[in-house]
Amino acid sequence: MTKVFTHQGKVALYIILMHIAYLETKNLEDEEKDNPMEEWNSEMRAAEKELEQLKTEEEELQRNLLELEVQKEQTLAQIDFVQKQTNRTEELLDQLSVSEWEVIEWSDDQAVFTFLYDTIELTITFGEPAVGLPFLDKAFRKIVDLNFQSLLDEDKAPPSSLLVHKLIFQYIEEQESWKKKCKTQHEVPKMLQEISLVVSHCRLLGEEIEFLKRWGPNYNLMNIDVTNTELRLLFSSSAAFVKFEITLPLSVHFPTVRLPFSIQNHLGNIGQDEITAILSKVPLEDNYLKNVVKQIYQDLLQDCHFYH
Repeated sequence: MTKVFTHQGKVALYIILMHIAYLETKNLEDEEKDNPMEEWNSEMRAAEKELEQLKTEEEELQRNLLELEVQKEQTLAQIDFVQKQTNRTEELLDQLSVSEWEVIEWSDDQAVFTFLYDTIELTITFGEPAVGLPFLDKAFRKIVDLNFQSLLDEDKAPPSSLLVHKLIFQYIEEQESWKKKCKTQHEVPKMLQEISLVVSHCRLLGEEIEFLKRWGPNYNLMNIDVTNTELRLLFSSSAAFVKFEITLPLSVHFPTVRLPFSIQNHLGNIGQDEITAILSKVPLEDNYLKNVVKQIYQDLLQDCHFYH
């Protein structure tokens, strides 16, 4: 009986062990089945973490790029500012380099300057020494008188020279009293520079007129007439079948402002609109008059446009 129970106990224990083995085998199989999913989940988590890291790095890169773009815009703005300042400085240096005067005399009592090939004379009279900063290592003196005088021989001078002198003295007369503008010796250089700029522009205008008188026929400019401060340009072309005269009232501000004009048509249909369009093309700079004549020739005469 005891053996029977013992045998039955062994059988039960065996069954239990078999069940345990079955369960362990099943768990092992389940683990083997679950491991790929766990590994995949682990890889996904790692990939997501890496993606988050990449997004963070991308955002940082975008911020850096934005900062670089801002710095680029600031740098370009600075370059543009510096370029404009450089151009302005060069322009001022060019202006300051214009010296149309010569000093004839400088004494304790007066200073004498000439302009435009000794045809304009400026005499500055000084007063007694006064308290103030020395000028040219000499005692400070106030200015008591200023006098401009034309030395041009008007009977022998060509019309272009008469025009130039009229414009320069027009400028001198238009200014407020020079005695109010220039009270001390220290203000003389600035005044000389202002006058030099005007003399330079007017001198170049006179040279342009003389050039066109000589070479104008090459551009179908048949006649130039100067009356007071008016300039008349007569163009004629048989090929283009046109003949017209343009009148330009010149001023001391030439060529820094656009000139009004009138046109008289003798032949053909060239009128105000055509000339206005041409004048708008020509830059307001030195040689303006010559460039206007060349542009008229090129647009209206050279290509034989027929206006009839």
